[in-house]
Order: sequence, then C-alpha cells, then structure tokens
Amino acid sequence: MPTYEYECTKCGHAFEKFQSITDKPLARCPECRGKLRRLLGTGAAIVFKGSGFHQTDYRSESYKKAAKAEVESASKPPADSKSGEPSKPKPDKTPKKAASSD
Repeated sequence: MPTYEYECTKCGHAFEKFQSITDKPLARCPECRGKLRRLLGTGAAIVFKGSGFHQTDYRSESYKKAAKAEVESASKPPADSKSGEPSKPKPDKTPKKAASSD
C-alpha cells in the first residue's frame, strides 16, 4: 500500500496518509476541514537484485566462461608443482626467541 501526500488549500497543513490504491483520495483537511489536494510523490525506486534480470540474463558467452573459470580456479587449492597434489603449509622451522625479562 502506498503512502500519499496531502496539503490543505486553506490552512497549508501537509501530511502523509497510508492508503490502499483502491481507496478514494481524502477530500477534507483533518485540521480545519478545508479542501485537500493530493501531491505528486516521488515514489519508491525499484531495485532488481539477483539472477533473472537483464544484467545477468543477457551476458555474453565469453563473460560467462571467464566468470566460471575464475570461480573454479578460486575454489581449488594450489597444486604442488612436482606431484600435482595440493600443497600443504610447511611448518615454521625458525627458532623462537625466549622472552626477555627486563
């Protein structure tokens, strides 16, 4: 349900009213019972998100292939150059310094 803006032509009282689209416009000011006019509102912006809209549906095939390759390469761990197996982190072999008690 939209919010409509009204303004009294007699006293200038302006207010908003939450009404159904099928409701008749208000005719009288709640303050002075003068004649109301409905103002043109800016409305709400429509934002299309997610798949199913023009931006994602009509991408070129080259874009889709590049995006798929990027996702696949990001999800695989780097391979060890000798065995082809995923590399494992190597333990740190540097000696640790003891904390000084100064």
